[in-house]
Amino acid sequence: MRVLAIDPGYGRCGVAVIERDGTKDLLIHSACIETSASDEFTDRLHVIVMECRRLLETHRPDCLAMEKLFFSSNQKTAMRVAEVRGALLSAARSAGLPVHEYTPGEVKSAAAGHGSASKREVMTMLHALIKIDKKIKHDDEYDAIAIGITHLATARPALSIIRS
Repeated sequence: MRVLAIDPGYGRCGVAVIERDGTKDLLIHSACIETSASDEFTDRLHVIVMECRRLLETHRPDCLAMEKLFFSSNQKTAMRVAEVRGALLSAARSAGLPVHEYTPGEVKSAAAGHGSASKREVMTMLHALIKIDKKIKHDDEYDAIAIGITHLATARPALSIIRS
């Protein structure tokens, strides 16, 4: 199974492609799509959607996993992130992919063992769970990797039932 995992955002959008090869999870690709604050929001949204469409075409994932929107006190930011999520969900469905969504607590629990894990705990555990051969500059990229790991951990029981 191959999953495109996304930590949605419009300034920075974390993406990761993770594949389960037997019992081992492999990081195929990860990045942080960055847009300029000086650009119009519609242009920023277009950049993010086009890059994710390119990832869909290049890596041919079986599904998309995305973090559910966590509402912050900044309503404008939350609304813009919701717009990014909607555009990405639409792109995934247009590509015929099933979409799976996870709360931040579910991601922290799957990656670090408890839902109140710190960013540092999640990052440390990710290096223990999957081989990361590059220096990661932004938390958003780590978050996308953690979302992918969460989906593969969640999908594991369903896969074993199907094969039985």
